[in-house]
Amino acid sequence: MQNDMQEVLNLLRAELAFLKRGGYRERDADWRPRFIFEDSGIVCNRDCATCILTQFVAAKDRNKRAPCRYIPLNEQGETVSSLYRTGTQEELEEAVAGWLVATIDRLEEERRSERGREAISAGASGDRF
Repeated sequence: MQNDMQEVLNLLRAELAFLKRGGYRERDADWRPRFIFEDSGIVCNRDCATCILTQFVAAKDRNKRAPCRYIPLNEQGETVSSLYRTGTQEELEEAVAGWLVATIDRLEEERRSERGREAISAGASGDRF
């Protein structure tokens, strides 16, 4: 589990760095803009069933095309999909950055808690002998 969580954290950090350096504003070709998450090349592997972002998507939305567009980004329940329709690029990127930071922080705290429980468990089992 630790290695899986570390991999997720590394990918989310890389995605945040990509977003902050304007990765979605760069264009490989002038024919279309880059899509958040889908065109990052960091977290998306084109197979949504195995994408690390799927774990953040509600079960009811996991079978939709591009399920990463349905990750709730904030308390208002905005998603990449809803912000494509109602927000600006800046609002979308700000919401995604906020979600990435909050998710990274939460996962790091979970990892610290898990390590603490493991240390307590190892100490308790060592005390028995």
